[in-house]
Amino acid sequence: MTTGSNQPETFVPVADDGARSRRFVFVLLDQFTMLCFACAIEPLRIANRVSGKTLYSWVTAGEGGEHVSCSNGVEFMVDMDLDEVGRDDTILVCGGVDVQAATSKKLLNWMRREARRGAVMGGLCTAGYALARAGLLDGKRATIHWENQDSFAEEFEEVTLTKSVFVQDGNRITTAGGTASIDLMLKIIADDHGEELAGAVADQLIYSSIRTDQDTQRLSIPTRIGVRHPKLSQVIQIMEQNLEEPISPSLLAKDVALSTRQLERLFRRYLNRSPKRYYMELRLQKARNLLMQTDMSVINVALACGFTSPSHFSKCYRAHYQTTPYRERGAQASRLTI
Repeated sequence: MTTGSNQPETFVPVADDGARSRRFVFVLLDQFTMLCFACAIEPLRIANRVSGKTLYSWVTAGEGGEHVSCSNGVEFMVDMDLDEVGRDDTILVCGGVDVQAATSKKLLNWMRREARRGAVMGGLCTAGYALARAGLLDGKRATIHWENQDSFAEEFEEVTLTKSVFVQDGNRITTAGGTASIDLMLKIIADDHGEELAGAVADQLIYSSIRTDQDTQRLSIPTRIGVRHPKLSQVIQIMEQNLEEPISPSLLAKDVALSTRQLERLFRRYLNRSPKRYYMELRLQKARNLLMQTDMSVINVALACGFTSPSHFSKCYRAHYQTTPYRERGAQASRLTI
């Protein structure tokens, strides 16, 4: 419903300080995630609508300047190639599936050039990888989708990786993907024009729980496993933090003041597996992420996941995923070249 003045019913007056609208350049990488892009651009549109002013404008860019396909198969016609942009523009690179393949030499050179000109630059979803490859996150805090955290940490030691929903560190921005773009844009709107406008935009989005850069991207362990048992959650957290050098069940039990037998019963009761089996599955999941997302050798992947013997690693991997690490790596390489 709108009022007679053609303004939305939720109208927030914004001071007219004479400043021009802030422009965003959304760089769409091949196979980008539509959700992270939509969640970034819609808050800007709504901010303009509920304020009655053109506070924000935007253009889309992509390598070649014509069409870019997102990961769900929808094709976008972009406004421009990787051309020079305004010094006051904010560049947000949108990533998605196979971001390594989408991070071309042309893109890297373009990002470095625009960064030298002082651009504020961000990476949404997996595009933090592209910024890191360009060297634009060295010495900075950053985040990336949780599924890419293991490979990112192995490849970019100069970056302080966090599990936050989004991170702003100077003129560099990164988000975890998905709806995290909403939280980032609401923060930007609040910083630019006040909390009242950001709140009105959130209401229009039916977004009732705004997260900050202090919030982590994954569900809590009790929510994830569907069990609210403090000692079980504590043990799983210790496991997740110690995948490269696994801790024995007896020491895990001791850390939470349980006997080894009590720990075994706890895992059997709530997760229908032994602590050793659960720990192994966590390590194998990390191994699969590294195989799929990095060019680390299989031996180095094994070591990074706590396997001292490549043959033991291969045996465990095959038992869990019905394929060997080498075949997994080969299958991924084939997908990237199609």
